[in-house]
Amino acid sequence: MARWKPNGRERLVVAALELFAEQGYDNTTVAQIAERAELTRSTFFRHFSDKREILSAGQETLSRLLVEGIDSAPADATPLTAVAAGLDAVSGAMTEFNRELGPRLHAAIEANDELRTRDAMKSIGLAAAIVEALRRRGVAEATAQVAAELGMLAFRTGFSRWSSPSDDNAPGKLITHTRAAFSELRAATAELR
Repeated sequence: MARWKPNGRERLVVAALELFAEQGYDNTTVAQIAERAELTRSTFFRHFSDKREILSAGQETLSRLLVEGIDSAPADATPLTAVAAGLDAVSGAMTEFNRELGPRLHAAIEANDELRTRDAMKSIGLAAAIVEALRRRGVAEATAQVAAELGMLAFRTGFSRWSSPSDDNAPGKLITHTRAAFSELRAATAELR
């Protein structure tokens, strides 16, 4: 029997994304993913309920970090300042592993209608977590919705810039890119008046 190797969950994600790129999402099986990761099918199912779940791995963690960041903002913080605190919390937790997976994850999602739908649902779920955290702070529904959407757009934009292999400005920490994107969006909203 092979010697145990650490980071089974990460290895499964990497193996799945490699196989999705090589042979397509629909043609990739759980057995192939487990084999590529040098793990068993039962180990795969300890981490994920199916292969679709690989692409939304970490959503609960992202939601939790966003909410914790918003909750930790000063009581008198504006809704956008509270969202910025949530973005800082989630961006600060991202590692080089996340950065390296970004382009492969994006390619896998863009190549499959089902995965694009799932990714949209993930964004909706994250925005809903932000809205709920803001409502607990007494923010009106419409204001919370707008702040959440701006936050999600800033996160997607910052992550895309950070993980883009062709972006000369990508090195550094995700938090830098997310803050810059959020600042740009805040300035853009001022022009909407």
